[in-house]
Amino acid sequence: MDEAVGVNADPDMPSDSRSSRWRNWTGFWLLGLCNNFAYVVMLSAAHDILKQQGSHNSTSPTPSTVALDVEGGKGSHYDCSPVSTAAVLLADILPTLLIKFSAPFFIHKLPYGFRVLVCVATAITSFLLVSFSSTVWISILGVIFASVSAGLGELSFLSLTVFFSRDVLGGWGSGTGGAGVAGALLYSALTQAGLSPRNTLLIMLVVPVAMVISYFFLLVFPPSFPQWKCREVESVRGGDSQNRRPLLDDTDEEEEREKGAEEDKVTGPLTFIEKRHIIKGLLRFVVPLGVVYFAEYFINQGLLELLYFPNFYLSHAEQYRWYQTLYQVGVLVSRSSLCCVKFRRIWALSLLQCVNAVLLLLSVYYQFLPSAWLVFVIVLYEGLLGGAAYVNTFYFISKETGDRQREFAMAAASVGDSLGIAISGLTAFPVHRYFCSL
Repeated sequence: MDEAVGVNADPDMPSDSRSSRWRNWTGFWLLGLCNNFAYVVMLSAAHDILKQQGSHNSTSPTPSTVALDVEGGKGSHYDCSPVSTAAVLLADILPTLLIKFSAPFFIHKLPYGFRVLVCVATAITSFLLVSFSSTVWISILGVIFASVSAGLGELSFLSLTVFFSRDVLGGWGSGTGGAGVAGALLYSALTQAGLSPRNTLLIMLVVPVAMVISYFFLLVFPPSFPQWKCREVESVRGGDSQNRRPLLDDTDEEEEREKGAEEDKVTGPLTFIEKRHIIKGLLRFVVPLGVVYFAEYFINQGLLELLYFPNFYLSHAEQYRWYQTLYQVGVLVSRSSLCCVKFRRIWALSLLQCVNAVLLLLSVYYQFLPSAWLVFVIVLYEGLLGGAAYVNTFYFISKETGDRQREFAMAAASVGDSLGIAISGLTAFPVHRYFCSL
């Protein structure tokens, strides 16, 4: 490929006209919505999946696995599921984590068009498996397919943003936040209205179809975009290199400056050593992002299930669903805020999220929170912090990375949130077992 592909294209390019920019922003919003939809629905349905399959497959109960009957006075005073919802979280995140760790080093050999078709196929398989499963492990397999779809989609679409103007990142971030609200709220509303979890998931099969339409018919691609061809060569233009804050460590900045304009003119695929060097520079963003997501998913899948208020007008399952819904509302608001406010100090957001985790952990142990209403407020605030960390991380990576490195950097950095979520899932297991044994 010897023509320059639009990398964060300039405003005077045909693909960046006013109507094209609107279509691209809307397209990325819908792609973010569709890509994260199955993932969010599986987490929202986690309590129902475990409860329903546990009742279908119950055998002789054991102290370590049985759902304890609070009203009957058996064992724990916590209303526990047979398996922690962290099991669903791990099935939902570990395949994504594996993809994000490995794929940035070879995914450029698979054209974007094929990647999208794989995402759609695995999302459809996910909904069907969970809908028609008769055992909890078939349901977990369906969740794994949702994870593969979301993981491959996220790193692919984040990489794809480099071919468009940078404002599509705002559309992507807002769409992923919208997936949270739409997925959690729609699932909560339909099940609370009387639809079974199976029928609710079958209705949501329309979402993968919407992804196909958004990608192939709504986005306006640059003329030389490699839709069905392997992208072996990376060509760039100089552009805004003087305005970038380099991602590389201070010790490497002088060396990079000496390369000057030569680096921006280099054409060819990144070497393995160059990719390692880029990853090193990304750590200042990836680590705080991972901490934010570790804390918030430790809350969501390890603690919220245990924050049950028996005297509240909502049942345990309904309280859990609305915790997840309000969290996603916070994510939507903050991920849509990029056009209004930008915040580079991701470490401050990680610190505040850890404070939330400690507060709710203590509240589970000492049970000092008086009402679910207070938990609703905390969970909404938690979502605001997580969404802000995500969208600002990728905005500043896009802004501060050289044109030639940007596509790889956006894909590689996507591992940060998934790594934090995976660690939180592993941590939530012993926490769940401990409280259920009290």
